[in-house]
Amino acid sequence: MNRKNLLQWLPLAILALVLFSPLRTPVLGALQRGLLATGLWKADAPVAASSPAAAPAVPTGSNGYPHNLPLTTLDGKSVNLRDLKGKVVFVNLWASWCPPCVAEMPGIQALYTKVDPRKVAFVMISLDENPAKAQAMLRRQNYTFPVYFPAGPLAPPFDSNSIPSTIILDPDGQVAARHDGMAEYDTPEFKAALEKLAH
Repeated sequence: MNRKNLLQWLPLAILALVLFSPLRTPVLGALQRGLLATGLWKADAPVAASSPAAAPAVPTGSNGYPHNLPLTTLDGKSVNLRDLKGKVVFVNLWASWCPPCVAEMPGIQALYTKVDPRKVAFVMISLDENPAKAQAMLRRQNYTFPVYFPAGPLAPPFDSNSIPSTIILDPDGQVAARHDGMAEYDTPEFKAALEKLAH
């Protein structure tokens, strides 16, 4: 391998070393501390739909829920986002080939284990073209949050030009928060905001 090729692959090799070795925790911890200092890492807390900052949604679903989003489970069953009416819904768009998506997943998993599943639902939507790659990554990392695949084109507010993207819906399906890019969701403030939104 010549020097030019080596220099092209070096950043990917370093990223792989950080993400898939014991260095991951200290490096990401340092990155998180630096980003928290600038306010870029910490996710905004969701707000109730009655807040002026929240965009209203027009009911279009069959049960008055504004989002008709057909999805497929890991085992191939058809489901729809509107079936989650009455719960706060944490929707995250991700892919196994996306380093920022992979980096934020441990925090999402930690948050998932701390919230009441009767009040807060997680909808992790994989945008992997090959579902087997997503499933293999989930098994390797022992993630237990529910993962789905889109059964058609993603309509607003779920269509995004970047991933990871996270959309928080209140129990009526109104968008309470949206964050495009990597964030740390496993914070006491964010968990408290989800619980408050669920009441």
